[in-house]
Amino acid sequence: MADEQTTAPDSTAVRVALWRAMHVQVDPPPHVLDDEIGLRLAAPDDGWRRRPDMDPHTTSGFRAAIVARARFIEDLVAEQADRGVTQYVTLGAGLDTFAQRRPEVASRLQLFEVDQPGPQEWKRHRLVELGYGIPDWLHLVPVDFEASESWLERLTAAGFDSGRPAVIVSTGVTMYLTEDATAATLRQIAGLAPGSTLAMTFMLPAELLDDADRPGLKASKEGAQAAGTPFISFYTPQDMLALARESGFQDARHVPGASLAERYFAERADGLRPSSGEDLLLATT
Repeated sequence: MADEQTTAPDSTAVRVALWRAMHVQVDPPPHVLDDEIGLRLAAPDDGWRRRPDMDPHTTSGFRAAIVARARFIEDLVAEQADRGVTQYVTLGAGLDTFAQRRPEVASRLQLFEVDQPGPQEWKRHRLVELGYGIPDWLHLVPVDFEASESWLERLTAAGFDSGRPAVIVSTGVTMYLTEDATAATLRQIAGLAPGSTLAMTFMLPAELLDDADRPGLKASKEGAQAAGTPFISFYTPQDMLALARESGFQDARHVPGASLAERYFAERADGLRPSSGEDLLLATT
């Protein structure tokens, strides 16, 4: 399957896919998100559920946070599609499976997945191998960020119409980027057609986390450092809102992770709740 032009997704993308599957396999219904397709794509070895980062008890908060943000994004995309928006862009798509799981919504859109060329070619091969294929409304857009390629130029070349509104999503990315790089992305998105919506996650500084979640953040930081993908940027909600407004967004608001917990987990009998540490910026042009 792999050759010199394909590169397996990084460990973070795989972990997210496996946590989403774990939610279905170990947490009782109702499930906030039903996604085992990412697990099929990743195809880990048979012992994947015994990995320390898959422990059903110690990592339950992270698992819940991952499915909460994914569900929020999917609800947002469905809502915007109902309002007539016809373009959806995911920056750093990884093993996202919205196109395969929600074709009744996705097929109404032109869906653009932006990612590094090697992992994206790997994903293309896996989708074909597993029988999902690449429908004509799904555009896999390779962008070599390390070579400073313009994602917006590549997106436009793939058929994106910057004159029409779009939903732009970036989850689990800003912690790896400098503030300048995030600001540059925000400025590009703020220049898109009126009526476009951005949803972007950001990591909070340790002092804003619940006490119980700080050890988990420390472990995540250490793991990212060891993997060669260190966390370099953390934002208070006020700082992220200021950055968005300085970048050209007049309408920007903070969506606390705690609000997603209330929205999707409030009535659960098993006590499953997302960990604190990641919030969202929701902004419109």
